[in-house]
Amino acid sequence: MAAPWGASAPEPPLIPDASTSPALRVQDLVKVYEGGVRAVDGLSLEVSRGECFGLLGPNGAGKTTTIEILEGLLEPTAGHVEVLGRSWRHDARAMRERLGITLQETRLPDRQTVAEALALFRSFYGRGRDIDEVLSWVSLGEKRDARYHALSGGQKQRLAVACALVSDPELICLDEPTTGLDPQSRRQLWEVVERARSEGRTILLTTHYMDEAQRLCDRVAVIDHGKVIALGTPRELIRELVGEEVVEFSVNGGDIDDASLRALDGVSAVRRVVGHTALTVSRIHVAVPALLALVEARGLALDHLSTHSATLEDVFITLTGRHLRD
Repeated sequence: MAAPWGASAPEPPLIPDASTSPALRVQDLVKVYEGGVRAVDGLSLEVSRGECFGLLGPNGAGKTTTIEILEGLLEPTAGHVEVLGRSWRHDARAMRERLGITLQETRLPDRQTVAEALALFRSFYGRGRDIDEVLSWVSLGEKRDARYHALSGGQKQRLAVACALVSDPELICLDEPTTGLDPQSRRQLWEVVERARSEGRTILLTTHYMDEAQRLCDRVAVIDHGKVIALGTPRELIRELVGEEVVEFSVNGGDIDDASLRALDGVSAVRRVVGHTALTVSRIHVAVPALLALVEARGLALDHLSTHSATLEDVFITLTGRHLRD
């Protein structure tokens, strides 16, 4: 891990390291890379102890830069960061003992066995968990003596998470831990995260999978262009920014103006998405028949009609006009 950083501006007094202080506190965080690219732009947030907190956003939104600053891997251009009530400037060694980190990509020596890799990471810390216990936790007990090159993609990622857990950390940082994994491997990692959360550990998770965030996270911050554009529980954000149900449709032979769509019974909002129109509705059993009647009255034909419960993906589209993985 990189050497600890220190912000150029004077830091505020440290928060007492007690269970009542936030696990993370970020104030006006800015990161500008060489060339003037502003990856993080005045970001502020707090994460409570024992919370699974998600940073959501598309590639390039500033998620990884933010989490790497919190992990002490990058120095911020401006702003203040407190991790478990301490700062990287004054308490770097003590903080590393209390953090478990999984980066977006982990590469280990091909000939190293699973047990050897975990024993190596365990040796970096003054305290930790039994290696076999951690291997059982991530369902790699049977792969104890397997070499790294022989593992599947999902097994390699579970080993990376095991390396983060072997120190028995209070705070676990997971940067897009399931990207590129098959559905079964993703769910296996979800179970690992859920167990860590049930033990009272704080988890900071970056992801662009909305089902993952809705299942795992107590609260989420939606980040775009280095700023927090929405913050709350998944249910709160869905209810306040989208609604309960979404009707998506497309027509051929013409179009229907937004004003006519908003006037339909049960429709509370209209948004145009590439290739179709999405209606936020409060009473789907009223809105759909009204839409069908309007399409018929205009002499148009439906190309597509579907309904679904609103998701965090709908929240992101409402806020930015883009899909999360665009």
